[in-house]
Amino acid sequence: MALVCLALNVTADALDDVLRALPGVTRVETLESADGVAKRLVMFEQPIDPLDDAVGTFEQRLVVRHRGFDRPTVIVTEGYGNEYALHPRYTEELSELLEANVIMTEHRFNGASSPVTQRGLTGSEAYASTLWEYLTVKNSAYDYHHIRTTFGKKYTGKWFSTGISKGGQTALFYRVFFPDDVVANVSYVAPLNKALEDGRHEVFLDKVGTAEARERILSYQRMTLSRKAELLPMLESYVAAKGYSFRVPLEEVFDLMVLEYPFAYWQWGDSEATVPETRPKMVPKAKKRFGKPDFDMVEPEVTNDELFQSLLAKCEPNYFARETPYVPFNVQAMREIGYYGYDVKPFKGLLSRPSYEGYMRRVMIPEELSHLEFKGDLYEQCCRFLRERDIPAMFIYGEWDPWSATRVVLPSPKKQMHVFIQPEGSHRARINNMPDAMREDILSILNDWVK
Repeated sequence: MALVCLALNVTADALDDVLRALPGVTRVETLESADGVAKRLVMFEQPIDPLDDAVGTFEQRLVVRHRGFDRPTVIVTEGYGNEYALHPRYTEELSELLEANVIMTEHRFNGASSPVTQRGLTGSEAYASTLWEYLTVKNSAYDYHHIRTTFGKKYTGKWFSTGISKGGQTALFYRVFFPDDVVANVSYVAPLNKALEDGRHEVFLDKVGTAEARERILSYQRMTLSRKAELLPMLESYVAAKGYSFRVPLEEVFDLMVLEYPFAYWQWGDSEATVPETRPKMVPKAKKRFGKPDFDMVEPEVTNDELFQSLLAKCEPNYFARETPYVPFNVQAMREIGYYGYDVKPFKGLLSRPSYEGYMRRVMIPEELSHLEFKGDLYEQCCRFLRERDIPAMFIYGEWDPWSATRVVLPSPKKQMHVFIQPEGSHRARINNMPDAMREDILSILNDWVK
């Protein structure tokens, strides 16, 4: 099915002048575009506190792909940095399907859009800054609303919002705070967590996929933990070469990497071949007993290097390091958007701690911000929105992605809100890789929305 095609205006001779004239735009630079669509880097001034100008401003980095001022416009509510959008080959699925403009918006406090780094603050001074008080979902929604109202003066076609993972969450949150800013949102693989350690992910991982794959992963985890004393020096050498440092002893980092392993496996749709086979096998003996074959249980020959390389491939230790680029995400998880925990019951006697409850506060949050407390108001607000509203919205998930454990569940049948789940899909679930029939249904809905 082809989507409705509106008259395409690709003339961009005056694009720079138009963008520079928009209030709040401080810089416009031309970016290389492999497909010929006009592309610009735009720095846009935003209030740090949308309700109090006295707090000051910061610059938010946008990447604009321009097809025409009368075309539909997709605002991408990226949940992290948007450096990848600078690449000449960057495209975005929804805008390609709608032949739309793109405004790829870097999330506040990430990448080049951090009020903290823009003020030259580093190290403990940066984390002790009161500016972190303004990293909230509500404030980020105001960022997108400000972009929408400013750029909407020139981009007069229909507006849509979209994002992937945390960006998909952000597209939902933006819709909750400003439901009429866009015609529809398309949120990919977006969780909706109700607590810092939600609890539903651990249950999900006990049942996901095939029993064969789950058993293979569990056996790998147990063997890897049982060889901790041999593998720790390898980890120590690796993190020293990378320059990583941690807030907890390295043996706890090792434990957390092993606990993280199945989540990463299912999230990214890995194959069983990427997990070293550590389960004992029944091997027939050379001699038979009473004319019948006899068997031995034989442990597979798995090297320490095989175990360690598979662990690194699933969970790079910088995920837990002080140097991680994900501190802004961790702060938001601690404060509002929640996260997941780990089931330690299968590993009794193998871990350095009896429990890893509260690991994010101990391991992943700078000491200066460890006072943060989780509040469930956002979850309740989103659930109320999904319960009471029925406006054009789409949520796409992969069946085997652990983040779908906390996916959007519509509390009652809706005419305009839709949830699509890719069978056996992962965090890579997209419209273009859906089964044919499901993809046709999605395109039909998009076609109706863009008319």
